[in-house]
Amino acid sequence: MSRHTQSHWASETPIIRRLRRVAGAFVITLLFWQMAAPAQSAESQQPIALHPDNPHYFVFRGQPTVLITSAEHYGAVLNLNFDYRKYLDTLAKDGLNNTRTFSGAYVEPLGAFKIARNTLAPDKDRFTCPWARSGTPGYPNGGNKFDLTKWDESYFNRLKDFVAYAGQRGVVVEYTFFCPFYDESQWKLSPQNAANNVNGLGNVARTNVYTLDRHGGLLAVHEALVRKVVAELKNFDNLLYEICNEPYFGGVTLAWQHRIADVIVDAEKGFPKKHLITQNIANDKARVERPHPAVSVFNFHYAQPPDTVVMNYHLNKVIGDNETGFRGTNDLPYRVEAWQFILAGGGLFNHLDYSFVAGHEDGTFVYPDSQPGGGNPAFRRQMKVLKDFIHGFDFVRMKPWNSGLEAVSLDPGFVIYALTEPGRSVAAYLGPKNPREALKLRAQDRRATLALELPAGVYHSEWVSPLTGSVEKRETHQHSGGRLVLDSPPFREDLALKLMIR
Repeated sequence: MSRHTQSHWASETPIIRRLRRVAGAFVITLLFWQMAAPAQSAESQQPIALHPDNPHYFVFRGQPTVLITSAEHYGAVLNLNFDYRKYLDTLAKDGLNNTRTFSGAYVEPLGAFKIARNTLAPDKDRFTCPWARSGTPGYPNGGNKFDLTKWDESYFNRLKDFVAYAGQRGVVVEYTFFCPFYDESQWKLSPQNAANNVNGLGNVARTNVYTLDRHGGLLAVHEALVRKVVAELKNFDNLLYEICNEPYFGGVTLAWQHRIADVIVDAEKGFPKKHLITQNIANDKARVERPHPAVSVFNFHYAQPPDTVVMNYHLNKVIGDNETGFRGTNDLPYRVEAWQFILAGGGLFNHLDYSFVAGHEDGTFVYPDSQPGGGNPAFRRQMKVLKDFIHGFDFVRMKPWNSGLEAVSLDPGFVIYALTEPGRSVAAYLGPKNPREALKLRAQDRRATLALELPAGVYHSEWVSPLTGSVEKRETHQHSGGRLVLDSPPFREDLALKLMIR
């Protein structure tokens, strides 16, 4: 203790010294409890939401977020053979943040769509869904028929553990309530089919199930299911509700979809947390007509080129591409689709990854060439490159750049998509116009020259490989204003540009 300190303490009264000791003890105790207190749980936080400053994107746990993933074929919960914890560990390890899962109102037979080891096609006696089994035998894929008036609590325990563990791993779950029956083989297995339940409900054509007037008594079942799920999952923050997968098939009506959206809203009205509702609009592209006011995310499938983002950008909601495939098993077409969609202004991309199957929940299953899509560990690393790239920007302040960017020199088979925060940053992607032709185009080196209209300033540019994430070329530019001309390094398949003012 210094002489000055000793003199100071000697001049204090006993009461002052005691107050100092009490205050010191309080601070120590407070610090102890701060260190000992557990991190805030997913159940104590507000759910993922549209970002208030730019609703084309999400805010999740206080951070601006774009959802990007390469995820399994929607059977993680309903397929009892699937180790979803190992699967979610894999997504987290691979740096991805989204998955999609079906409720069990729809299930597929083995061999559907030529998918090997399909997670939506459980083995015999390994299917679970929200409805409890009855005491009556006769379900085609093993076990008793279902009772649509009773819940299987073991299913809901599994579902809640799945969502909770996903939350621990930073993964957002898109829960899909319903799916149309594409043909009789799926309808034959649905608990909603009158042949599979003891309630005498669902004695209708598969194309009438999701309607307001021809449903054979199933509408009340749909509404009860939605209310039950919403009540069970009310506390989770890492959750989106999708009304129906691909409702543009199988007779699903828009009026029925809007009714389900209304039920979700009503079911949540007494809960402090409100979850985003997503709606699947079309394959490829379509203009959203008569949007329901409660729908916050409009999803498309196989959305390449990403014209649908431009068509619906005025809605000021997230536009998503949450299923891909049918372009072979190579990575490149899906990488092109992902980068183009996000750089066009999309906020969600989910690649359908067939390397996740029961027994290979680490995503290492080697599927046959007949598979209707791709996915593998290498592709997931490529998706992480995209996720890290877009999150390297203040993207909430960015918008699609439709003018001020010129391709002075670019292979005629290539196209550019770009976002910009005017005068501060540019994110651009150069890739093939047609992903089906991408594999042919990659046989030779190419270069590009871009001209960007920018105000005066010092800019730093990086040309990034979407394949590896490596920076192929760095430059600093002392720009006096007007056209800034950039020459790319040589590349083959595709290339990304990150430019920021210093």
